Amino acid sequence: MATTSSALIPCGQFKTAYRTDTTIFPTPVTRAVAIAAVVLLCLAPLKIGGVELLSKYQLNLLIQIGYYGIAALGINILVGFTGQISLGHAAFFGFGAFASAWLSNSFGVPVFWAIPLAGVLTTLVGLLFGIPAARIKGLYLAIATFAAQFILEDFFARAKWFTGGSAGTLAQPFSIFGYEISGDHGYFYVVLAYVVLMYLLGTNLLRSRDGRAFVAVRDHYLSAEVMGIGLTRYRVLSFGISAFYAGIGGALFGHYLGYVSSEAFTILLSIQFLGMIIIGGLGSVMGTLLGTAFMVLLPEGIGALSRGMGGVFPAFTEGLAFLKEGAIGLVIVLFLMFEPDGLAHRWKMVKTYWKLYPFSY
Repeated sequence: MATTSSALIPCGQFKTAYRTDTTIFPTPVTRAVAIAAVVLLCLAPLKIGGVELLSKYQLNLLIQIGYYGIAALGINILVGFTGQISLGHAAFFGFGAFASAWLSNSFGVPVFWAIPLAGVLTTLVGLLFGIPAARIKGLYLAIATFAAQFILEDFFARAKWFTGGSAGTLAQPFSIFGYEISGDHGYFYVVLAYVVLMYLLGTNLLRSRDGRAFVAVRDHYLSAEVMGIGLTRYRVLSFGISAFYAGIGGALFGHYLGYVSSEAFTILLSIQFLGMIIIGGLGSVMGTLLGTAFMVLLPEGIGALSRGMGGVFPAFTEGLAFLKEGAIGLVIVLFLMFEPDGLAHRWKMVKTYWKLYPFSY
């Protein structure tokens, strides 16, 4: 009888500790797949037999997914895990870019150290603008962060000592121990290292006591307060952590382009960050990366489609700019209507289907 019961495949949840319930990788297979994905990405910029596996254009798209994905994870910690709302994330993204360029240009700080220091400076700004979250929430908090976006935009335009004013400022190329890393092939590894590090830190944060407190504040703030969770502390802390991620992503963005201008960090970029986490899935670390990839690749797919159909329907090529912007808005609305839990939920459904196949009904 003991042999028969031990041979049965257990069903349901038998986890009795947070350590087993909140593992980074639920199974050894998922751990192996994640490691294999990172290894394959490390091979992406290389040449095999004199042939490049990915072109510079494709590497550029992956780099964009990297630094936007880091910033999007920050706003997902704020919105998806803590239940706060922010319409000023692009301003923190821009502050990180300007701060890293300022540290390297004005004080000679190596870019290797300027990027994390820019994240710390952006955290302080995020904590400052997160103070209203201690007293307001919902629509009122959205308006407050909307105002923060315009306050920082005005600061970018006027603080010539920090940003170069309306003319912008140059950002030095990434260097480590005196070795300069320039070009898409080298910078790809820099962004990949930061993506892996920041996503591991984010995942471990959400497994910790503070991460569970964020979720408690999101689900029912009154119950969280009764349990002894400090609402003010965790609401403001989530703004600081969100700003830190935005600052790191912005610094990588600035040093990749080599030039930082305030025109790049408008309210439209904040809306795009929100679109990334809506499409990927609120409260999902993996969904953040999926949503970012979707948002970065969607305009490219629309462009390829319009060029392909340009010979038959010339209007597609003429209205390419409108099609790209309109498609982003349309996709966000469709996800809100038909898949509010995002791509992460759809991926779970697909995995469940094949896990139970052929009894998936």
